[in-house]
Amino acid sequence: MELLENGVEANELQDSSLKMESNEIEQNKVSIMRALVEAEDPSAKEVDNFMIRRFLRARDLDIEKASNLFLKYLSWRQKFVPNGSIGASEIPNELAHNKMFMQGLDKNGRPIVVVFGGRHKQNNIEEFKRFVVYTLDKICSRMPGGQEKFVCIGDLKGWGYSNSDIRGYLAALSILQDCYPERLGKLFIVHVPYLFMTAWKAVYPFIDSKTKKKIIFVENKSLRSTLLNEIDESQLPDTYGGPLPLVPIQDA
Repeated sequence: MELLENGVEANELQDSSLKMESNEIEQNKVSIMRALVEAEDPSAKEVDNFMIRRFLRARDLDIEKASNLFLKYLSWRQKFVPNGSIGASEIPNELAHNKMFMQGLDKNGRPIVVVFGGRHKQNNIEEFKRFVVYTLDKICSRMPGGQEKFVCIGDLKGWGYSNSDIRGYLAALSILQDCYPERLGKLFIVHVPYLFMTAWKAVYPFIDSKTKKKIIFVENKSLRSTLLNEIDESQLPDTYGGPLPLVPIQDA
């Protein structure tokens, strides 16, 4: 028994040592990448190391790939959000659909976002892109201290051909993956109609491998149990049997 306990302690020490070494390597790469991107674009000085780290992790700690992605992001942000943020007055049609909400935290302390896909309608693509940025900025601003990711429930109840906006879906995916990497913690897709799979097949090839691992299709019969594995009942939105009323994203 003593030998077994000693072996367990040794393994724990080794794991701890490897984790510390990995963190040190990551921190060093963050410093190197920061120096590179600041030399290319001085506005990079305004972002914190957590953002640099997210871009690094999105590219498996490859400094060159992460730096290129980050510099493209800075250029995009300056052009697409020149005032620093998107105002509600810039996306009136998208907000009128009343399709995105926030409520509660999962068991890891990540904010919960609920999107009703059946309420989405094809609209002006530029306004939709602004809506995506507006919502992601809202979500990020609601992150508890020490948290960087959010959990999303994509509810497709009532989804039909009129909601099949492949162009919009691909635009949203591109913004999420390229401009807000490592922000999505998990995506539960619920109340999935068979019809949706046609749209899914068109979008799936454009989802990167990291994001694919975060997507879970949930059967109706196991919806509540699946959500409760990740979310305490006290934090569950009322639409899924919990006590918390959904809050529109513009009021979050």
